[in-house]
Amino acid sequence: MDKKEDWKLTEGSRYKIISIGGRDSSLETEGVFKGYATIGIEEAGLLMEMGEPHGEHQGKLRIVPLHAILAVDILDVKEHETINEDKEPSSHYYG
Repeated sequence: MDKKEDWKLTEGSRYKIISIGGRDSSLETEGVFKGYATIGIEEAGLLMEMGEPHGEHQGKLRIVPLHAILAVDILDVKEHETINEDKEPSSHYYG
């Protein structure tokens, strides 16, 4: 069996993120993944551009802290570039 594909969030893909909301509730964020954001010194989150289900908030950005994520639904995957690991790196020296 060849190398297995690693699963990762790809920029430009659409996801629905279910995260911890208020007490005994969850928060759903559906939209396009824009990347990661740092929150403070040691925290990180997903940067999401909110989509159609968010009404007046559509198009706005939301940071979902990684520690608050309960589930991720993959709605639409954008093709991402694969890096050819078999290719030898070029070696240039500029002195």
